[in-house]
Amino acid sequence: MRVHIIGAGLLGTSLGLALTRRGHAVTLDDASPTVRRLAADMGAGRADDPEAPDVVVVATPPDVAGETIVGALRRWPRATVTDVASVKGAILERVRAAATGPELDRYIGCHPMAGREKSGAAAARADLFAARPWVVCSDADTPPERLDEVIALARDAGGSVVHLDPDFHDSSVARVSHAPQVLATLLAAQLRAMPAEGIALAGQGLRDTTRIAASDPGLWTQILAGNAAEVRAVLAEVRADLDEVIAALGLGPGALAVIAGALTAGNEGHERIPGKHGAAPTKYADVTVFLDDRPGTLARLFADIGELGINIEDIRMEHATGIKLGSVEVAVLPAAQAALEEGLAERGWWIPAAALSEEPAREPRRAGGTGAQPADADSAPQPQPQQAQHAAQHAGEGAP
Repeated sequence: MRVHIIGAGLLGTSLGLALTRRGHAVTLDDASPTVRRLAADMGAGRADDPEAPDVVVVATPPDVAGETIVGALRRWPRATVTDVASVKGAILERVRAAATGPELDRYIGCHPMAGREKSGAAAARADLFAARPWVVCSDADTPPERLDEVIALARDAGGSVVHLDPDFHDSSVARVSHAPQVLATLLAAQLRAMPAEGIALAGQGLRDTTRIAASDPGLWTQILAGNAAEVRAVLAEVRADLDEVIAALGLGPGALAVIAGALTAGNEGHERIPGKHGAAPTKYADVTVFLDDRPGTLARLFADIGELGINIEDIRMEHATGIKLGSVEVAVLPAAQAALEEGLAERGWWIPAAALSEEPAREPRRAGGTGAQPADADSAPQPQPQQAQHAAQHAGEGAP
């Protein structure tokens, strides 16, 4: 397939890398000649003007995508034209206002649900779309052969095709992507004037909730403006809930019920987030392992878990403050929890004593659970003297 990509940023370059590896003939264009050449140098395609592309992919920012799509429809009258913008309704309206009926038959809006906090061609990855939902917004008038081309392109890039109506798409991404970006940004903004000593107390919870606050402000200004009505509606609902919690924190009559209700509603919403591979949510058991922050430690831990024949469903890492010590929470099926805890303890890994019927008698191995006492001394397992000594010896060594 001959594919021409207009816009050599993160998405355009990543798409070019993925399609080139699958044997497609990819050409690239960008408003910046330097960016275009960079994407080509990275292997995303040729920095040439195409003669007769089969598919044109518009990967420009959302605020210029509509005009770029119309231009592509007219320049290449036989090509199927698609885009990868994160808003669909506003772009479709612009295309409908400028394009003719036959031209509209050749346009199919798409949105791969993939991205990074970093932007630009230099941040591109060939596997960016692997196993990610790739929304296709076709309708009953879309010619089947055009739809087949777009679906083939999405799958060759590694995406998992999902068919949605444009308005439903915009309403959905407002809740699962756009509003979360705003809330993470506002939460992170509260740290600007905070003393460094206070920020040093930050744990994994703050990192989880503010990770996407590092995203590109220019791009996100365009995304939020393109889906403004839907995002505003979600934020208004959040504001109403937030006002109730703020009032309840005055601790007047009935306040605790309001606070508990808000937390419970959050639990219920969280439980609806799809599980692995898009399957129904599954409750896992977490097994905590304390370990040194040293090269090779995680590799040996995972190897031991593999030898036990237990599948890791998910992992989560936290790092201690002021010492090269951390913990790994390994999520497994509940039926495998006891076997994993006992098996790792037998192999010398430092498992919290509360998780075991008896604390392991042997000293943890050098590669595994050694370290100083965690911050919460009342609830955490107490390290053996050898463990604390070993952690102090290796406090300056490298990462796992």
